[in-house]
Amino acid sequence: MAVTISASAVKELRERSGAGMMDCKKALIECEGDIEKASDYLREKGLAKAVKKSGRIAAEGIIDSYIHMGGKIGVMLEVNCETDFVARTEQFKALVHDISLHIAAANPMFVKAEDVDPEVVAKERAIQTAAALEENKNSAKPKPEAIVEKMVEGRMSKFLKEICLMDQPFVKNPDQTIADLVKESVATIGENIQIRRFIRWEMGEGLTKKVNDLAAEVAEQINK
Repeated sequence: MAVTISASAVKELRERSGAGMMDCKKALIECEGDIEKASDYLREKGLAKAVKKSGRIAAEGIIDSYIHMGGKIGVMLEVNCETDFVARTEQFKALVHDISLHIAAANPMFVKAEDVDPEVVAKERAIQTAAALEENKNSAKPKPEAIVEKMVEGRMSKFLKEICLMDQPFVKNPDQTIADLVKESVATIGENIQIRRFIRWEMGEGLTKKVNDLAAEVAEQINK
């Protein structure tokens, strides 16, 4: 017997998943009208298509702001998707806000490795190379130059993962990176999602703060 799929069921699934209307209808037909199963069905199908979607144009989206620690840390973040419809869904907004929260907590410097300033890479490589050579020189069993180079490369890889948002473990689920989180969201929402840019402020950052010596101040007042 053919299952009758109501427009309200399609609408509910679309709002929940962010997938297209026809995809939602097909999923409901496949799952005999069960919205929960249809949601899982769309997610499974979406994971297989997520990589293909990464090349599609994402020109819609939202800018999110997040203030942390009573005004001590602030974040502004732009995340893009393909349609205004998805940009207005609670699922997409929640994703963007979670990423803003992560940026406040993890303090990344760049979105991805390709964005890292070459001067930053060169400076860090010089530091790591000098440190590795010094360690090797003082080692009881010095390693060949090729091994030292591999040590430096390993440390550089770790450094880039620490400063690049996409490679950082998600603060709410350290078992997945931000890249994994975005890919999973592409699968469930059904559109290409791109983290475009962000900025993070920390109160007093870059300023020289006055350090008060209370004992010295008291002594000065006594001696006046």
